[in-house]
Amino acid sequence: MRSFSLFLALRYLKPKRTFLSIITLISVLGVTLGITVLILVISVMTGFDRELQRKVLGFEPHIVISNDSLLEGWRDIVGKIVNEPGVVAAAPFVQGPVIVEVQEHVLTPVMRGIDPVEELKINDLKKLVVEGNFDLGGDNTVMGSLLASSLGIKVGDKITVYAPNNIRGIIEELHREERDPKAKAKTLQELKGDIVVPQDLTVTGIFESGRYDYDANILLVPLYIGQELYGLGDAVHGISVRTTDPYLAVSVKEKLSERLRDGVYAQTWIDRNSDRFDAVRLERNMMFFILFFIIIVAAFSIMNTLITVTVQKRREIGILKALGANVWQIVWVFLAQGMVVGFFGNLTGLALGMALIRFRNEFKDWLASVLHIQIFPASIYEFSRIPAEVVPLDVAVICLSAFVICSIAALIPAYFAARLDPVKALRYE
Repeated sequence: MRSFSLFLALRYLKPKRTFLSIITLISVLGVTLGITVLILVISVMTGFDRELQRKVLGFEPHIVISNDSLLEGWRDIVGKIVNEPGVVAAAPFVQGPVIVEVQEHVLTPVMRGIDPVEELKINDLKKLVVEGNFDLGGDNTVMGSLLASSLGIKVGDKITVYAPNNIRGIIEELHREERDPKAKAKTLQELKGDIVVPQDLTVTGIFESGRYDYDANILLVPLYIGQELYGLGDAVHGISVRTTDPYLAVSVKEKLSERLRDGVYAQTWIDRNSDRFDAVRLERNMMFFILFFIIIVAAFSIMNTLITVTVQKRREIGILKALGANVWQIVWVFLAQGMVVGFFGNLTGLALGMALIRFRNEFKDWLASVLHIQIFPASIYEFSRIPAEVVPLDVAVICLSAFVICSIAALIPAYFAARLDPVKALRYE
């Protein structure tokens, strides 16, 4: 029964120079474009989400211990942390904005003061260095590649780093003089008690993490320099913690919270980047539902095509029913047409989608060089290349859903065609 119905369905779908053939071709193209766009967008969004996680985990610790001000007695806290099951290492850090001056260039990057020996147990920052070496001994610094480019810095150059508190001290001095013009201005020697002496540092390495936010803003310095610039003494801003598995950080955080003193709290890498992760996943789900309507529109095109076929083939349907064809044989003739359109739409859409994913960055570069269109600026999306990751389950859901929708769209006109009365169909023949 099905072979007979399929035979007729394929006969009806054979390319002919008719308006109906053009509609059929448009139906196939509609399914193709819908599947192509869905596979491309979902793969890029999935790749963006997972690449963001990898970049975060490649630079940030799994857990950060801090409080609302400064961590005093942080060595005792480190001793408690490293003995907790699931914790691999813990290291102190100082982090905050500073002013960097190189000749006529002045920028305000984020300084991160670390203990290089302990920090390497948290993240292997050496593998991120693309120029020079990861050397934070003495008065040395390692900076991001985009920050170095903005300052015109190369390995071996010197930079001057000013503490942000200096600006506050100078402003307070200016306000004092404004309130009391007769007051004696402080000498440089007197201001030294309020102003931190700038640090001259030598650039020993340039790193590249692949994430714009880090490469354009992070300046790594030894821990003691960070403490001096911020006037912290022996205190630190926080403690970085590495766990055996980054995805077990939440459970480790709960255990650590029970052992930490009042006012000290823990945050996982998921907590600190939850806004980004949630936004990417929400956008991914929204794009899936919005773009899925392309396939639904293509399904309506298939339905329209088959309705036209049933009207044109009214006489043939009447003859088949008069010769003894049952309802399901007629249904399968038109249902098979919709399924064939859905199958070829799936096949071509899958092939085109995978091809675009493979050459996505080449296409982006071509648009940028020839048409001067920036579709993925690194300053906004934080990645220099378009990430993508194909999940077989996502592709299977897209293709199977499209095939089912095309089949359902074909079933409605097929059902009404099968119920056609042969007497009415052949009355005027």
